[in-house]
Amino acid sequence: MKHEPIAARSWLFAPGDSEKKMTKATEGEADIVLIDLEDAVAPDSKAAARPMVHDFIKANPQQRHRLWVRINPFDGPHTLLDLAAIVPANPGGIMLPKVYGRQEVEKLDHCLSALEVANGIEEGSIPVIVLITETAEAMFHTGDYKGAPRVVALTWGAEDLADSIGASSNRNDDGSYSFTYELARSMTVLGAATAGVTAIETISADFRDLDALRARAEKVRRDGFRGMMAIHPAQVPVINAAFTPTEAEIAEAQEIVDLFAANPGVGAIGWKGGMLDRPYLARAERLLKQAGKA
Repeated sequence: MKHEPIAARSWLFAPGDSEKKMTKATEGEADIVLIDLEDAVAPDSKAAARPMVHDFIKANPQQRHRLWVRINPFDGPHTLLDLAAIVPANPGGIMLPKVYGRQEVEKLDHCLSALEVANGIEEGSIPVIVLITETAEAMFHTGDYKGAPRVVALTWGAEDLADSIGASSNRNDDGSYSFTYELARSMTVLGAATAGVTAIETISADFRDLDALRARAEKVRRDGFRGMMAIHPAQVPVINAAFTPTEAEIAEAQEIVDLFAANPGVGAIGWKGGMLDRPYLARAERLLKQAGKA
C-alpha cells in the first residue's frame, strides 16, 4: 500500500502512562498526537502503559487518524511487546525511534504486516515516521529511505545522538546546536527530500519561550521542514501558525503561477524588477498545495 507524504504541522507528545495527558493532548489543536511509550514512560511502567494506550485509541475512534504511537527502539526488549499491544487498536501511525538504518524500517514493516493481517486490518495501512539521527551509525544512512515501506515522514533528535557519540553537550555557548547536530538537521531535510516524504523538525525543550519557538519554526520552514514536534500544548498554536502559509505568501505564489500560466513555454520571466525561473514556479506551486489552494 502506497502512502502519500503526510501534511501535519504539529506533532504533540503525550506520555502513554497518563490517560489525563493523552486526553488533554487529543482535545487540543495538534495535527498529530504522539502517544509515547519510549522516553516518557519509565521501564517499570511500560507493561502497564501498553494496555492503557490500546484502550485509549479504541475509545477514540473519531480521533484515530491523529493518534500515533512512539514505540521503543529495536535495540531493546520492548518493541515487539509494544507492537503486539498497540496494533490491534489500529493507531493512526507509528514513530520508530533510534534506528541504525533502513533495515529497521523494513523489519518494522514485516512486524506490522503480520499484526495487521492477524487483526483484520488492511495490510500496509499503518504509516510510519522515523527518527533517523539518534545514533551515530544512522547519520551515515539518512539518504537511504527512498521507497522505504510505510514511511511518510522523517525527523531528527539531538539528545540520543549526543549520547551515542559520547558528547557532554550538543549546544554552543549561546544555546544554539553545535555543528554535528545542525548537520543532523540538514541531513534530515535532505533525506526527506530524497525519499519524497515530509521533514519534521525536532522539539524545542523550553516550552515557555514561545518567541524563540516561533522564530525557530519559521526558520526551519524556510529551510524545507513542514512541521515540528512539541512537548507542551502551549507550543501547538505557535507551530501551527508558523507552518501555515500566510495570505501574503499565498497571494504572491498565485501571482507567480498565473504569470507562468499566461506565458507558457518560457524558462524565465521578468517580475517586480527581477527574473523568475522554473524553480520559483515549483516553489510557488508547492506552497499553494500546502495551503490547499491547488
